[in-house]
Amino acid sequence: MLNVGFVGWRGMVGSVLMSRMDECGDWAGISPQFYTTSNVGGRSPQHTFDAGVDPGPLLDAFAPEALAQCDVVISCQGSDYTNAVHPKLRAAGWKGYWIDASSALRMNSDSILTLDPINLDVVVSGMQRGIKDYCGSNCTVSLMLMGLGGLFKEDMVEWMTTMTYQAASGAGAKHMEELAAQMAALGATAEPVLNDADSNAIDVDTAVRERMQSADFPTEQFQVPLAGSLIPWIDKAMESGETKEEWKGFAEGNKILGRHQPVPIDGQCVRIGAMRCHAQAVTVKLREAYALEELEEVISNAHEWVDFVENTPDASIHRLTPAAVTGTLQIAVGRVRKLRMGPEYLTAFTVGDQLLWGAEIG
Repeated sequence: MLNVGFVGWRGMVGSVLMSRMDECGDWAGISPQFYTTSNVGGRSPQHTFDAGVDPGPLLDAFAPEALAQCDVVISCQGSDYTNAVHPKLRAAGWKGYWIDASSALRMNSDSILTLDPINLDVVVSGMQRGIKDYCGSNCTVSLMLMGLGGLFKEDMVEWMTTMTYQAASGAGAKHMEELAAQMAALGATAEPVLNDADSNAIDVDTAVRERMQSADFPTEQFQVPLAGSLIPWIDKAMESGETKEEWKGFAEGNKILGRHQPVPIDGQCVRIGAMRCHAQAVTVKLREAYALEELEEVISNAHEWVDFVENTPDASIHRLTPAAVTGTLQIAVGRVRKLRMGPEYLTAFTVGDQLLWGAEIG
């Protein structure tokens, strides 16, 4: 029975992992141990463990000797934690598998980015070569490949550009709470104007705009209003002029695919006022003018979680939105059509729940 350690299991990403393990019966056949950064000796969470399995009290997540008893460590704690603990654990001679939701180890030459519906061959090859560090990739990159991975698998893509619509949850739990607070503030401001029979849309707009621009509008996390607005910048600046979030599309996308000849992937990343689920509009330069029917078949048959949405008004507005896919594993892909620039140009729109498909932490 594998000894599996869990770190960061109480946070947003860790809580989703715990819930999915309960739903899928993934506690079977493992002996879990829970670690903490703040409550050593406390009570471990109770899940559907095998009969006779008792994880015991919480152990110190900063103690290499406590972690070293595990065959596998799964960390949802964040980059600061990984950077502080992982090197010490490896230096002490630990040979187990480290599975990480943070960005700390992603681009290391001896780590594998895991997205098994897309790159199971890369993951298996890494294990056969003795690689011990496995990381989740950037959530937007993961969703892009989950939606259009079939095109990459068939080597149909010459280059791709993505324009993202990323939810507040991608920034963390406190940002989700702030978006809700902003929505509440705008709703409270608009309500008396809406209830005034003599008011009009301009009056509502003026009241909302003035509230958004007021000094006491809740913007501690985002720095600016997101509700009723958008933020065309995510993550830190790179020397190239792109943000790090935009850089990840090329760097992490090609590493997931295991490509020695990388495909150019670029675009712009935008935060929108959705609570959960990332979407993106994609433009693809194909290697040749494939028939649209062939492209649709390749996309829809890539794996079992693709939900191919026909390019109609009713299907698009009801199935191709964060509201439609939130809380599900389906990756909706729609608005697929050729562009007037030429028959080798394709556009598509994808949306998926990043909390279930590789939400990242720091």
